Amino acid sequence: MRKIAVAITGASGSIYAKQLLEKLIAHKNQWNELAVVMTENAKEVWKTELENESYKNYPITFFSQHDFSAPFASGSGQYDTMIIIPCSMGTLGRIAGGISDSLITRSADVILKERRKLICVIRDMPYNLIHIKNMETVTLSGGIICPATPSFYSNPKTIEEVANTVVDRVLDLAGFDVKTFRWGV
Repeated sequence: MRKIAVAITGASGSIYAKQLLEKLIAHKNQWNELAVVMTENAKEVWKTELENESYKNYPITFFSQHDFSAPFASGSGQYDTMIIIPCSMGTLGRIAGGISDSLITRSADVILKERRKLICVIRDMPYNLIHIKNMETVTLSGGIICPATPSFYSNPKTIEEVANTVVDRVLDLAGFDVKTFRWGV
């Protein structure tokens, strides 16, 4: 079974994090540990964008962004995947620079050094050259940059369906078996 860490930063795009958490809970048979770390800014953005604090209601273990004793802060914790959704450009820059000043950046560093799967769902745009170079550095280090760019092949009708086109792609990248729209099928 799998051990998954999810990090939620303060970039706009709380709906992506919400949809991911709900889909992971719905696919509980595909993982045995799910840990979440959420920045204080992420909590504020969630309240602003989603007009609630529903993240508090999920049956998931949450860790403080300063809790370096969290099991996914060490390679010995054997977490195989980390998804940062949404991933702010500041977080991406600290990961690219090897700055492990929070649980999120420390855990991303651990995932990369252990050659495990790091998926950064960047939301900011447009990109400047610093962003592009940071994306290159993380990619060359083994991470996956997955811009939160929805697809429209499935003719989504609601904002949740639009967000799910990104979330389902993230779950595919993470190796989950999800039922979703498949091009040409």
